Formats: sequence, C-alpha cells, structure tokens
Amino acid sequence: QVQLVESGGGLVQVGGSLNLSCTTSTRTISNYAMGWFRRAPGKERDFVAAISWNGASTDYIDSVKGRFTISRDNAKNTVYLQMNSLTPEDTAVYYCAARVTWYTSREGYEYNYWGQGTQVTVSS
Repeated sequence: QVQLVESGGGLVQVGGSLNLSCTTSTRTISNYAMGWFRRAPGKERDFVAAISWNGASTDYIDSVKGRFTISRDNAKNTVYLQMNSLTPEDTAVYYCAARVTWYTSREGYEYNYWGQGTQVTVSS
C-alpha cells in the first residue's frame, strides 16, 4: 500500500506561484510513474501532468505547458509540481497519483494510488 500526501497548496493572487509536493513514507515510489490531477469546482477530475519513473519523460496538458513543471526526487520519495503564472482557471483541488509502472498516462483509472488532495485557490 502506498499512502501519498500532498502539500504546498494555498491562496495566491493571479500571476503568482506555488510549488506542490507529494511524498510518501510507506513505500518507495521510485519505480512508479507519477501524475498530478485536479478537480475544479463543479467539474470532473482532469489530468494535469505526469512524469516517468526516472524523470526522463514528462507530459502536460496544453493549458499548463510553459507554466507548470513536474519533477521528482526519488531519493526523497517526492514528486513536485511547480506552478507559475497562475490564473483563476487553475483553482482546484490538486491530487497526486502513483501508477505501478514506469510510464506515464493521462487516464486517472490507470493510477493505483491517490493522495487526499491539496486546495489551490487563485484570486483575481
């Protein structure tokens, strides 16, 4: 079992930045692909970004390309999502997820473990 814990969310103004972290102390995630998803108010959960097990491959939805960066530190069992130039449309609960394979996916159902989420609110 893998327990993922997100942190780093909060309230930020338009154009601001936040750095989300996702970590686990229950089991190593160094061999897993990792993803970030988000659920905006009244909407379904959407894929945001993913990273392969060794960080060599990343994937982003178009709306965050050039603004968000996903990275990982396997020695620390931690995955990050650096978010810059935030807009009100980025307001959502952000979830970290682990996929028990090396490679990324945009499909939430292909991820095996999920965190509880961290709220990101961008005020205009």
